[in-house]
Amino acid sequence: MMLRIGIAGITGRMGRLLAEEVKSTGATLAGGLRRPDATGEAENLRGVPLAPDIAGLAALADVVIDFTHAGAAASHARALADAAVGWVLGTSGLTAQDEAAVAAATEWIPIVYAANFSPGVTLMLALAERMAAALPAEGYDAEILEMHHRQKVDAPSGTAIGLGRAVAKGRGVALEAVMRSGRHGDVGPRETGEIGFASLRGGQVVGEHTLLFAGASEHLALVHRAFDRRVYASGAVRAALWLAGRPAGLYSMRDVIGMV
Repeated sequence: MMLRIGIAGITGRMGRLLAEEVKSTGATLAGGLRRPDATGEAENLRGVPLAPDIAGLAALADVVIDFTHAGAAASHARALADAAVGWVLGTSGLTAQDEAAVAAATEWIPIVYAANFSPGVTLMLALAERMAAALPAEGYDAEILEMHHRQKVDAPSGTAIGLGRAVAKGRGVALEAVMRSGRHGDVGPRETGEIGFASLRGGQVVGEHTLLFAGASEHLALVHRAFDRRVYASGAVRAALWLAGRPAGLYSMRDVIGMV
């Protein structure tokens, strides 16, 4: 039996790409959940069942791919856990409470939760952790710069936060203890060990991320630029196919692409 994949947010830009990618793999596009602000009917979604809510979508699918809104994460976690349906979660901007709800759901269902589903960013995160472990905070300041399209509502981006967590893990600290975002005014000198974040918004930039390690005598940078959102969609569908039949637990794209 072909895997049945549902898409939460199917009428959004990412949702439409996800629908195309699901169809291209031969999996079954079981249904979708509309964005609350969606109007009309997208041409490539004709004939696709649209569920009234996340529970209705879960009833149609084996795995749900979710690129919706952070405010929906907790309710989606409960509904998918109740339905025993796998979850590929790519929504950014989750609060600590949202992430706790996701963690609770991993007791019952398999979840791939990633800040970014591109293979390139997955590799970048792994490299960031290794570089941070090799370049001590006392000698190398870590700064993260990201830019996205003008419609993006959260900052720093989920990918930038993921990079910060990778650096913090490499250095054996909690990101929350060393994160510095949005410097403005007389902030004083930079503290040793800070992980700085800066966010740019403008135009229709798909996503650009730079991790800089700045030492007194040298600078090292990791840079990733995405030119097409389809790289995220294809990665998320790859994760959904990989997730089928997995035991309950929390997985990442490193698991999906075989880096663990």
